[in-house]
Amino acid sequence: MPRTYFMEDLDAFSYREAVVGGAPIIVPVGSIEQHGPHLPLNTDVLLAKAMSAHVASAIGGIVAAPIVYGYKSQQRSGGGNHLGGTTSLDGATVIAIARSLVLEFARHGAKRLVFLNGHFENYQFLYEGIELATGELSARGSDVSVMLLSYWDFVDEATIEEIYTDGFPGWNVEHGGVLETSLMLHLYPELVHSERIVDSPPATIPPYDILPVRPELTPDSGCLSSAMAATAATGKLLSERTAQNLSKAVSAEFAPP
Repeated sequence: MPRTYFMEDLDAFSYREAVVGGAPIIVPVGSIEQHGPHLPLNTDVLLAKAMSAHVASAIGGIVAAPIVYGYKSQQRSGGGNHLGGTTSLDGATVIAIARSLVLEFARHGAKRLVFLNGHFENYQFLYEGIELATGELSARGSDVSVMLLSYWDFVDEATIEEIYTDGFPGWNVEHGGVLETSLMLHLYPELVHSERIVDSPPATIPPYDILPVRPELTPDSGCLSSAMAATAATGKLLSERTAQNLSKAVSAEFAPP
């Protein structure tokens, strides 16, 4: 294997050698989305890339250059696309990007791909693009397997109970909250402004969507729950356990040849 897991840092010859040798390619998928006053706009990109690196190290894979922009932030899970800083793609574009990348990596000779998602709203559009591409490849007689996952689905129940001692508010209001902030404090502490965390109760947003969006339903901070309980130690725990669970799942599907 090459000395780095990151595709953009490799020369073309080392990359091609790794792909021919059967290295799975892991594609981090994020977004440019507001995460309140204390976290950077590229939080989803950074966390997806960090988790991808953990998986790559465990399975001998390559981390592709990330998909930086994501599908439109939704009010009930990300505060909403109306908030300044959030810069989004429409669904057709996300589908087209996912499809194109699968076909490109297959053209390179890759047989095993992982799309590791870090932005809730991306998932179904990634699925559609991947399904279109794998269908095309199957029709050509090409054998390419693609795994799609979101990293927070690999935070196990024991870890949730250990971290959220007052009760887990639910992933739908975790945007800019304890999980993302703790991970950022552990992985990228220089990018977190803890003094700017807004301590407010979980957002109360109706369990349905109404369009045009009513901005007053989103908290002024843009966060859907408080990150006051976030710590670097919690982030370390989350990072280690989630990465371990991710790597185990990917290894089970794509064991080294």
